[in-house]
This record gives sequence, structure tokens and C-alpha cells, in this order.
Amino acid sequence: MIAYLNGRWVAPHEINVPVNDTGFLLGVTVAERLRTFGGELFSLDEHFERLARSLAIVGVEPPEGLANLQQATIELTARNHALLSPGDDLGVTVFVTPGPYDHKPESKPRTCIHSSPLPFADWAGLYAAGQPLRTVATQQIPAACWPPELKCRSRMHYYLADHEAAAMERGARAVLLDQNALATEASTANLVAYRTEEGLISPPTEKILPGISVKTLFDLAAELDIRVVHRDLTVADLETSDELYLTSTSPCLLPVPRINGRQLGDGQPGPVYQRLISAWSAKVGLNIVEQAQQYQRRGE
Repeated sequence: MIAYLNGRWVAPHEINVPVNDTGFLLGVTVAERLRTFGGELFSLDEHFERLARSLAIVGVEPPEGLANLQQATIELTARNHALLSPGDDLGVTVFVTPGPYDHKPESKPRTCIHSSPLPFADWAGLYAAGQPLRTVATQQIPAACWPPELKCRSRMHYYLADHEAAAMERGARAVLLDQNALATEASTANLVAYRTEEGLISPPTEKILPGISVKTLFDLAAELDIRVVHRDLTVADLETSDELYLTSTSPCLLPVPRINGRQLGDGQPGPVYQRLISAWSAKVGLNIVEQAQQYQRRGE
């Protein structure tokens, strides 16, 4: 496979971030994670629109320009996907840092694109078993620190939150609350509840990352005539939901069987989840669950 670093095609092992890079020293790294379906990048324009907003927030402009960086992403994906077995797919990461932390006018931002086969084994079993959640003491970063719409790699709070959740329940992931004890997101995923009397419920858009996958979920819900509501979610709301989901780029949509040890419904993926994941599969032209199950053991 090939990778892209500062305007050059390189081998993946040649990717490097120097120890004096601002992305390493201060965690100032803006990133987008994409995936392919049948070799085609999903929602490419939307990902780059969000990348542009994040870069504007931190005041960084890629030397090659965003249009050229997007074109390089397309080329890298085509070349690397051609190396996979038929039916397999890629995860693709684009990241940008301000470059060296030296304040020299000649220093330039660092840009990189790299890819690898999607690690389906990480989540293939969760489509049936579900992903348990725990609310934790580690809180979401306040909007006064950085805007929720900024997608960056400063994720110490995610790491600590998931470590805390796993200590409570093996295999659990964290739900981060804000300073008012309201649910925001899970680590690296948007959180969506379903209640029969309301429909899909998501925290207010201004309080969470504008997820590409959660937008896809809401588009599918509209096609299925499922109502979407944006409102604050308490822990009690989550614990009494009829269904609960995590949505993110690679797995798309995962069911939650229990939260804080409280079983939701019968503990199995619910009927609304089944409708949504089926609609998502139809949208991308392949069975998302079957693909993950088929390729989770690649190379064995």
C-alpha cells in the first residue's frame, strides 16, 4: 500500500511525526476518518467539509490546499483498495497538524493520508451482541475549551472515560456527560436513543460533534418515516430507552443491549435497529453486517 505525506507518495512505514511537531507536543491534530463501501469513499465531500471547518477553527491551512488533499485521498483509496480481496474495504485517515512547534515563518503544516483494511474483527460480533455502555465521571470537554464541532485527536478524556467504563464492566464503553450531567456522546461515536412515543432522540446539535454517520442515520429515518428529535438526554432517559445506538464511520450503527447494567428491552437488537441497519446496507449496496462477519478473519 501507499501513503501520502506532505505532498509526496511514500510507503506506510515512512510516515513520521517529528517529536517537535505541534500535533505531537500539544495534540493539535485535525483528522477525518473515512471508510469505503465496495471501494467507494462514503460521504467524501461531507468529511472534507467538516475537515475544512475544523481547520478554520484552529487556523491551519494545508499547503497543497484542501481540493488537492481531497483528490489525493481519492487516488490513494483507489490504488490501495485495488490490493484488497474482492468484497473487502478500507479505512482511510486524513490528518493535518500545524507543523513544527517553533514559530518560524518558513514552517509549514504537516499533512498525511494513510489507509488499512477495516478491522472488522473489532466490531463484527457487536451487531448481534451489542455494545454495553457505562456513564462515567470523566466529562465531555466544555464548549468553552473548544467547539464541539471541532474533530481533533486531543482525546485523553476518551481514553480515561473508556478505561473507567471497562473497570466497571468488562467490554463496556463510556458515555460522557457534560457539566450539567446530560449525555453528549460515547467515545468516538454519536449516541442516539429511540423511544416509541418520540422516535430517534439525539442531543442538541450544537452540543455534539456533527457526525457524518448520525446525519446518515437521520436521513434514513426520514425515509422510513421515523421521527427525529433533538433534545437533552439525561442518564435516566438513556436507561429507560426502548432502544439505544452508537453510530460512527466504520461500523455504521451498533445496538446497545444495556447501560449501567440495566438491560434495554429484551437485550437483543430491536426492531427499529434492524430496519435502520437494513436501510443503511441498501444505501451503500452491500450487507454491512455480513461483510464484517466475512472479513473479520482475513489472513487466517
